[in-house]
Amino acid sequence: MGATDIYLDHAATTPMLPEAREAWLRGAAIWANPSSPHAPGRAARAALEDARERVRAALDWRGEVIFTSGASEALAIALQRAQVERRLVSAVEHDAVFRAAPDADVLGVAQGRVDADGLAQALRPPGRVIVAVQSINSETGTELLKGAGDPLVRVVRESDGLLLADCSQSAGKSPLPEADMVVVSAHKLGGPIGIGALLVRDFALLKPSGGQERGYRAGTENLPGALGFAAALEAGGIENWKTTGPQRRAFAERLATRGQVLRPGDQSTHILAVAAPTISATAMLIRMDAMGFAISTGSACSSGTLKPSRVLQGFGIAPDIAKRTVRVSMGWNTRPEELDAFAEAWERVNR
Repeated sequence: MGATDIYLDHAATTPMLPEAREAWLRGAAIWANPSSPHAPGRAARAALEDARERVRAALDWRGEVIFTSGASEALAIALQRAQVERRLVSAVEHDAVFRAAPDADVLGVAQGRVDADGLAQALRPPGRVIVAVQSINSETGTELLKGAGDPLVRVVRESDGLLLADCSQSAGKSPLPEADMVVVSAHKLGGPIGIGALLVRDFALLKPSGGQERGYRAGTENLPGALGFAAALEAGGIENWKTTGPQRRAFAERLATRGQVLRPGDQSTHILAVAAPTISATAMLIRMDAMGFAISTGSACSSGTLKPSRVLQGFGIAPDIAKRTVRVSMGWNTRPEELDAFAEAWERVNR
C-alpha cells in the first residue's frame, strides 16, 4: 500500500453521506442571499427556515437553533455571550473551549467524570455560572455527559447555572443531554464542512450581537450547508452504520492484545485511544500512514504539535503512556473488514 486506503480518523471529520451531498448541491442552486427581501431571497429564506426546523426535529430539540460556521464558533458564542458572570470548563475540553474562555476556572476530572461534589462547590456564589462539558471526549471517546438523568445536570440546575454541552462527537449518534446550550458540528456526523449549530434553550440566555440568525450571529447564512446538515441528521444515526456496536467493541479488545486501550471512564464505541507497547505515537502514525491507514495522535486541532496532550494529562494518563497513544475513530462508512485489516497491521507492527 502506498496511498491511504483505510480512513480511521472520523473524529476529525467524516465523509458526507450521499443524502447530505445531494441536499448540499440542491442548496447551491438556490443561490440568493436568504436575508434579501426580493423573491429569490425569500425563497432562499424559506429553504433555510425549513432546514432549521428539520435540524430541530432530528435532534429532538425544543429551543432555538442558531446556525454557525461550526463547533468552534458555536462554543465562542456560548462562552463569550452567555448572560453569566463566571465560566467553568472541564480539564479535558477541546482546545476551542480554552481559546473562547481563557479566563475560565478549570474543573478536574476523576475516573472519567467531572466530580459532582467539586462542581457543586465551584458553583457557589458569587455570580451566575456557565459550565462547559463535552458529551463524548474527542481524544479518548470517554462519555463525560450522558442523556437524561445525568447528575451533573441536577447540580448545575440547583445552582441556577447554565450547562453548555459540546456534542460535536455525539450529536446524531446518541440523544442530547439535558443542557441549556448544545454545540453541534455537521461534518462530524456526515454533513458538510463549514456548518454547525448552537442550540439554545432560550435566546434570553445570550447577549445579541446584531446581524443574521435573529441577531445572534453575523454573516451571510450558509444555505447549502444548512440543507446538507439537515439531510445528514435525517439519514444518519449510529444504528445505520456499516459496523455494529459489538463489532466495534470486539475491535477494541483485539487492539488491546498488543497495546493498551485507554478507558478513563465509560466509553463510546466509535473513538478509541490506544497506546502502543513501545512505539511513540508519532512513529506509529507514520508507520500506519505508510501502510495505508489514516489515524491521528489526538484532536485534529492539536495533533500537529509536539506538546503532550492536555486532554490525556487531564484524564490522569501517565506521560509515558500518553506519548505512545494514538486515536482510532470510526464513522458511518467504516466496514468490518477495514477494522480487521487495521487490527492485523497493528499486531504486525507491535509484535
